[in-house]
Parts: sequence; structure tokens; C-alpha cells
Amino acid sequence: MGDRGRGIVLYAGALAVLAAGSVWWVRAAPPKPPRPSIERWTETAEQLVPEDSAQNRSGTVTLEAGSEHQVEASLDEGEFAVVFVCVGGPNSTVRVSLGQFGTDSGHGMACSGDVQPDRFKVGLAGRLRMNVSVGTAGPVVFRYSLLRSLPTAGG
Repeated sequence: MGDRGRGIVLYAGALAVLAAGSVWWVRAAPPKPPRPSIERWTETAEQLVPEDSAQNRSGTVTLEAGSEHQVEASLDEGEFAVVFVCVGGPNSTVRVSLGQFGTDSGHGMACSGDVQPDRFKVGLAGRLRMNVSVGTAGPVVFRYSLLRSLPTAGG
């Protein structure tokens, strides 16, 4: 066998080892953990904070444990109601705050069990910045809606 034959055998052997190693690598990978029912949680969040013709903006996001998400919206000046809910697995929580991350303690909310929407009013000068931080358990589905607050009958 000449040099050319030995080279072919060497390259074929290396290719066979590479192919076998690749198959082993893929088959030996741990199975992905089953994802919670994100679709079911999304449906629940959308039922609890439904689309409304009076809303200025809404959104639904899926967030992993320990993650942070920022919502920025350009709106007219005035008072708005921020309605929000989170739905997730056991012990999951979120913290909603306004402004820069870490500048206020925000409002904590449980995402498991009998979840109900929460709301707060905020006066805006044209821009809303809302920060959502997920606790150590996740993922969670977070849904929000921004509604213009209507003046009350007394003032």
C-alpha cells in the first residue's frame, strides 16, 4: 500500500471516529426538562387581563427565572392605570417597578396559585418605563395593559 492508500485509510478512520463521537455526543446529552405549560399560562394571563379597546398598549411576555424585562412606552401626558398579572409555577414571583432597575423596591406579586390582576395608577409626562424582575422560580408569563385613567365624577 502506497502513501496515497495509507492517507485515504487514515482520513477514513478519522472521519469514522468523528462520526461516532458526534452520534455519541448527541445521544448522551441529558434530556431537556419538560417545559411547564406556557400556552396554558398565556391563555390564563390573557383571560385575566383581556384586550380592551380603551387600552393604549398591552403585551404578554414569557420570562425565565432570574431574568429582567423592561417595558418602555411613549404615551400622551396624563394619568394611566397599569394593569398586570403573572402566571407561573410553584413559588414563582415577579417584582414590578418604575424607573431604572434597582432605583425603587417595586411591587411584588405571586405568580402561582389563585392569581388575580393587580393595578396601580401613574402620572406620565409622555414616557413609561416599567421593569419586571422574575424571582428564582420560573418561567412565568407576564401580561400588562396600559389604560388612560378617566376622571372621576367628583373631580
